[in-house]
Amino acid sequence: MTIRVGIVNDLAIAAEVLCKIVQRDPGMTVLWIARDGHEAIARCATALPDIVLMDLIMPQLNGVEATRQIMRATPCPILVVTATVAGNITMVYDAMGAGAMDVTTTPVIGDQRALDSGQVLRRKIHTLCSSVRAALPRSDNGPAATAKRPGAPAPSGRVPPVLAVGASTGGPGALATILGALPPDFPAAVVVVQHIDDAFVAGLADWLGSSTRLPVALAGHGQRLRPGQVLVADAGAHLTLGPAGFLHQVDAPADALHRPSVDVFFASLAQHGPAGSAALLLTGMGCDGAAGLLAVRKAGFPTFVQDQASAVVYGMPGAALALGAAAGVLPLDHIAAHFIALFKPSPTPCSQ
Repeated sequence: MTIRVGIVNDLAIAAEVLCKIVQRDPGMTVLWIARDGHEAIARCATALPDIVLMDLIMPQLNGVEATRQIMRATPCPILVVTATVAGNITMVYDAMGAGAMDVTTTPVIGDQRALDSGQVLRRKIHTLCSSVRAALPRSDNGPAATAKRPGAPAPSGRVPPVLAVGASTGGPGALATILGALPPDFPAAVVVVQHIDDAFVAGLADWLGSSTRLPVALAGHGQRLRPGQVLVADAGAHLTLGPAGFLHQVDAPADALHRPSVDVFFASLAQHGPAGSAALLLTGMGCDGAAGLLAVRKAGFPTFVQDQASAVVYGMPGAALALGAAAGVLPLDHIAAHFIALFKPSPTPCSQ
């Protein structure tokens, strides 16, 4: 099947570069070229492409607002392609919060990079379109999980409970909203698995850190969970939770569509999660996290998904609901308060 690509860029030379890169792939074709955000919205309404290559800085309407309006009216995969990332990092994460699936730099004319042939961009286009085609949930029950009773004893060493959060398309904005409403004395460790290019994951952690009173950092191999800390899974490897609250970066499964995979972390939480842990699946295209959330629920932990009205894309939460993996559905503006109450320490009985 030929991938139909819409290109949005106000610079003629950049649009021409992108057009040539797409046309060099026999499996792709350029459906249209738009010169600003308004034209892109109109083009999507009349000829919806399989993917949009969206610039950020444009006259009339920038790429962030164009992404937001396209995802509301005619949702489709959007890949932000920008010549300058470092100088527009806030817009990058705003665009991802509005529904862009990924970000990359414009080949050949990008800043602080060697010239390239566009192979990275073509590979990203194929990967994102494949993830959309693979959006239906699997028919099996997903990763196996060791049976565990609710309230099973936590590992030694006072390991805090875990709030595990999986997200993809639209995730950065949802994460910023949730983390920004959590108190500085939040008693759980928060582990975030967000689908994002490895070039932007460190910036995502910094960006999220500016929106919350909790410390935010990238999760490292061998790192131990701490209450009130937010750890973001690094790209390039899967993140898992092992015994005694230690995190590990692993390569398997090598054929996973996403790296890191929400399913992989959720499955490890089902097996090694401390007592009182919980899992949440946010907005995202595809179905990563649905099977893992089911494993978490079968292990006896509370599981929740974001509601459809507040999600940019309901693929991942919808897939989890279809599997019976979610015990509850929460609107975005209620999620933080729900988990503040869920993780509130039980009062200590008075001594007689």
